[in-house]
Amino acid sequence: MALHLWLLYVVASIGLSVTPGPNSLLALTHGARYGHARTLFTIAGGALGFILLIALSMLGIGTLLRASTQALIALKWIGGAYLIWLGVQLWRAPALHLTPVADAPARAGSAMFRQGFLSAVSNPKALLFYGAFLPQFIDPTRGLFGQFVVMALTFALIESVFEYLLARLAHVVRPRLERAGRRFNRVCGGLFALMGAALPMTR
Repeated sequence: MALHLWLLYVVASIGLSVTPGPNSLLALTHGARYGHARTLFTIAGGALGFILLIALSMLGIGTLLRASTQALIALKWIGGAYLIWLGVQLWRAPALHLTPVADAPARAGSAMFRQGFLSAVSNPKALLFYGAFLPQFIDPTRGLFGQFVVMALTFALIESVFEYLLARLAHVVRPRLERAGRRFNRVCGGLFALMGAALPMTR
């Protein structure tokens, strides 16, 4: 994977990670209830789930590339349109309203790991999203497996760091998200729409 393409992927992945999703909200909740150290189990389960979804998406992209490299270009434009649509939906979404955080008994690490993993893989929209997001950064002239390893590990690391920060700052972040939630959604929605419009034109 070319350095300039990887750097663009890093920026896009950071933008994706700060967008509210099931796993980030789960990390926020677990961080408030069980502490940031124990939430590492949740984060690790989610990271494994993300890597699995990226692998499934890359298998589909590999099949597409074997059929035609032109199909990848078409998928980039279709994916870009999908990202714009997601951005519009997020822009229009209401503010987050998280349930009040109360003291909770300690929870088994294996249960937290499992919940993080299932939260990542149980949403079929996530697989569709990766199918739209990843082709924007694929170089069809390079080996797909190497690109998968770089993309999967990069995204899992960025997402895990962000979720850990959420868990560590849960008591500070939570009320602010609720207070400025609509504005936050609009910023993230605008980011998605910009990615959707710009990424298909990158080479």
